[in-house]
This record gives sequence, structure tokens and C-alpha cells, in this order.
Amino acid sequence: MIDSPIGVFDSGYGGLTVLKELVKKLPQYDFLYLGDNARTPYGTRSFRVVYDYTWQAVKYLFSQNCPLVIIACNTASAKALRNIQQLDLPKIAPGRRVLGVIRPSVEKVAEITRNGHVGVLGTPGTVLSESYPIELEKWSEGKVKSTVQEACPLWVPLVENNEIDSEGTEYFVRKNINNILKKDKKLDTLILGCTHYPLLIHQIRKFVPKKIQILEQGQIVAEKLVDYLKRHPEMEQKLSKTGKIEFQTTESADNFNEKAALFLGQKVEAETIHL
Repeated sequence: MIDSPIGVFDSGYGGLTVLKELVKKLPQYDFLYLGDNARTPYGTRSFRVVYDYTWQAVKYLFSQNCPLVIIACNTASAKALRNIQQLDLPKIAPGRRVLGVIRPSVEKVAEITRNGHVGVLGTPGTVLSESYPIELEKWSEGKVKSTVQEACPLWVPLVENNEIDSEGTEYFVRKNINNILKKDKKLDTLILGCTHYPLLIHQIRKFVPKKIQILEQGQIVAEKLVDYLKRHPEMEQKLSKTGKIEFQTTESADNFNEKAALFLGQKVEAETIHL
């Protein structure tokens, strides 16, 4: 067991794209990745269920000595993070912190959009939650004038079944991109609002005009975490720094290891745990 790692949680594998960028930016820190693969996908589940599952996972990571947890899942960030931050932490773990992926993405959009027309590609759960339009309006300081969304229900299963380069994947990526481009002809920034989607980036770029900027969350979350730790030395000092990474899953470790290699580009050895 690592001393005081940064916990990284996702409903499945997508959060590994965030972990990969975190490790690049913060290689000296220790990380514990938890995938709730036994209960994925979260995208089609109710707010209550997603909150319950996410809070179980966060409490588990706290029990593994994680002072800081990154929810590297858009659906969980959209449906559970606010309650956890505002209602649960003050009562149960006031000295610990839980951060998500939506706010860092929103802040980055405000920095780079030229005309304030933003698109979001996400799972049905993330799109239905309206979290991106709400947060963009709240945190962009008026720089975002219009937000359109497109739910892409088949992208995650296509990635997880290693169909990234198939004709079927190209068809659905083209279809969803065309749909969102029709919703706003002035789009200048596109958020990949699911941590699986960076694996489809070469397919996505085929159909997105070059003038539109595409935001991949892993890089943004990593940059923002570096900044967060500089601004919160009291948290930074709690984190252990031996450069270790551990992987845990609620499903079969063998299955996790096989698919995780696709996301990370390297072999992993996970442990199966129960929430």
C-alpha cells in the first residue's frame, strides 16, 4: 500500500487517459487508480445511483490514505461532485479534497475561445445533466455566449471493444460531429467531454474543421492540478512522492489489465477490490 497517493477514480477505463497526463506532469507523485468496471457504464444511470457509486469509491480511496481524489469521469463529475464537495466532505472528511474534470475544462475554454461558441461531445448522462452549459455560464466570465451539446452513446463501447479504427467507428464519429456542427455554424471550440474520447482523436480530427480547437481533458486536468498544488501547499505536503502507481478495479483484474494497456500504452497489474 502506497503511503499517501493521489486517488484517481473513474467508472471504467477512460480515466486512464487523465492518469497518463497526470503522471507526465507529476512523475514524482504516487497515484492509486480505481476503476469501478463492475458497474460501468455510469452514463445511463440516474443521478442518485451515480452519486451513491461515486461516494462509495471516494470513501474507499480515503480509506487507502488518499488525501486528494480526482474524479476522472465526466458523468460522476456532473452528477456527484457538487454534493460530495458541499455536503459530504465538510461533515466526514474536512481535511480531504475531491476535484473533478468539468471545471478545469470550463476554465480552459474561457481562456482560448475566440468567439464564445462552444460545443460539447459527451455521454448521454453528461449531456442530460446540463453540467457543461451551466458551468460555462457560471465560470467563463461572460466569454462563452453559446453552448451546444451532442450525446455520443456508442463512442465508449466502440473504444472499449478496441474498434477505434473500424469503419463503424468512423461512421458514428462522422455522424455525431456533423450533428453538432449543424447545431451551431459558428463553433470555434469543441470539448471532448468524456475521458474515453482522446483515443478517437485521429477519427475526430478527420471531420472537425481545422479552425475549431479541440480540448482533450487529460492535459487540461494535469495542468490545473499542478497549479492547484502550488496554490495549496498544505495539501501538496500530505502527498507521498516515490513515483509509484497502483491500479485497482471492481471487476476481473485480468480483464482490466488487458484493456488498460490500450489506454495507457503500457502493461499494468491491477488488483480486484470490492466497494
